[in-house]
Amino acid sequence: MAFRIRPVDTAFYDLFTEQARHLVAGAGLLAEMLAEDADHAEVATRMRNSEHLADETTHAIVRRVNSTFITPFDREDIYRLASGLDDVMDMMDEVVDLILLYEVKTLPPELSEQVQVLQQCADLTADAMPNLRSMKSLEEYWIEINRLENTGDRNHRRTLAKLFSGEFKTIEVLKLKDVVEALEGAIDAFETVANIVEQIAVKES
Repeated sequence: MAFRIRPVDTAFYDLFTEQARHLVAGAGLLAEMLAEDADHAEVATRMRNSEHLADETTHAIVRRVNSTFITPFDREDIYRLASGLDDVMDMMDEVVDLILLYEVKTLPPELSEQVQVLQQCADLTADAMPNLRSMKSLEEYWIEINRLENTGDRNHRRTLAKLFSGEFKTIEVLKLKDVVEALEGAIDAFETVANIVEQIAVKES
């Protein structure tokens, strides 16, 4: 009896694309959270729902890896990429949660610049995930994410300088610093995702 190899399961590409789209939604909610007239509790509820959907997609990827004989690329890389994308969503959810729990009323305008960087990273990641299928046009992705991460680092330093300028009360500085650090963490998490994509592309080339 001839041995037949099952075809590679291509559903992973769709799941990674779905996971990245959750990040686009999360970044959009983060931008809403920074609006002057934002209903923080309502936005936080929608963010929790979005984060839950993202978790479900992550779990779907893990279940599929565990039940698939031939994966489109290395299993460990699939786990790493799914985990990396999930970490970005968790960091954005943390930012929204901190703003709600700390009852932050005044947000420095510099934070909006960081959220714009996050939104660009999310859009680029959502556009890049379908390209995993062909492993083409991905180099531009990780190069641009690296550039945006450098922009985020500069914004981060400027925001910290603003916080310690004496313009804010001590308690507000403490609250805002946690928010600022979580935003920086989300941008760093996007760079981690881009690095994983680069490593996968190099292996598969």
